[in-house]
Amino acid sequence: ARYGSRYCFLYTMQLPFPLKQAIEAEAQRIGLPGLIKASSELSDNYRFRQATAGRFIITEAHRAAYAITRMPATFAASKAVLLVIRRLLPELRVHSLLDLGAGTGAAAWAALDVFDELKKITLVERDQELIKLGKTFAQKSPHEALRSAAWLNLDLARASSFQPHDLVICSYSLNELASNEARKVLEIGWQATQQTIVIIEPGTMQGFALLKQLRTDLLQAGGNILAPCPHQNACPMSENDWCHFAQRVERSALHRKLKAAELGYEDEKYSYLAVTKQPVQPASARIIRHPLKHSGYVDLQLCIPDGLRQLKITRSQKDDYKRARKIAWGEAWNFASMKPDQ
Repeated sequence: ARYGSRYCFLYTMQLPFPLKQAIEAEAQRIGLPGLIKASSELSDNYRFRQATAGRFIITEAHRAAYAITRMPATFAASKAVLLVIRRLLPELRVHSLLDLGAGTGAAAWAALDVFDELKKITLVERDQELIKLGKTFAQKSPHEALRSAAWLNLDLARASSFQPHDLVICSYSLNELASNEARKVLEIGWQATQQTIVIIEPGTMQGFALLKQLRTDLLQAGGNILAPCPHQNACPMSENDWCHFAQRVERSALHRKLKAAELGYEDEKYSYLAVTKQPVQPASARIIRHPLKHSGYVDLQLCIPDGLRQLKITRSQKDDYKRARKIAWGEAWNFASMKPDQ
């Protein structure tokens, strides 16, 4: 982990080397001038919601620029969330994955980094050209499950059902739909889920608002929240606040050129929800802001079953203080084991 003077940060996530090489090969084929122009156009398309035929990614250069600038962030957020699931459910075995709104397959690459027992992968994407690019990347994977994955060219808003899979993931895909469409896709995804469903959205008020509604829907459907919430109660976040987390992501030299950026990393902010079909024991608390380190004490802001709680861990609390000095935003905190006066 990396630590700042007052904040604790997660480590910097990197793409798998074969995927990085595959993206660079595609970039060389397009050429830097075309990629810079495409990256700027993509940014404007998303910022001003300038879609053509309902799509923001239109040209071949757009798709390559998307892979360079957004695949690392999507991979990192997906892997960070899946690692939380692995830590909370170490006995979980995921043999099949259904990725709804797969793009070029970043979430599947992340899943294989966490669940090496994966044998069957199904990726659903409406953009046929993104599927072609995703398949090209997949052929560079050392995992047969990804090289032989089934890609379905399908608009999620028109889906009616999917075959059962152990893990279903919707990574940055439901926010692109109307609210009623997103809730319908979630219902279909939940029906296909045999073990766990994961939803990841941008770490914005809008992204969290959608997750909050989907959380309610999943609880009403009998789901059991595994993370990040440490409870099944109503979300304690106020209307002008939102629950989100961050993962530091490596920027390649090409990535920096397309974004005109100097730093070799960026912090991807995301909101997420992991819900299971079987009863589970979530963490007793979740750290929902950067831990603030001071001289002799650390301030933690927690979500606990009773709501939100500000916790001050002092040097006199020895073991807890050592943990608090190293713990990062988004991690679990064993609040249940602390003394009542804390």
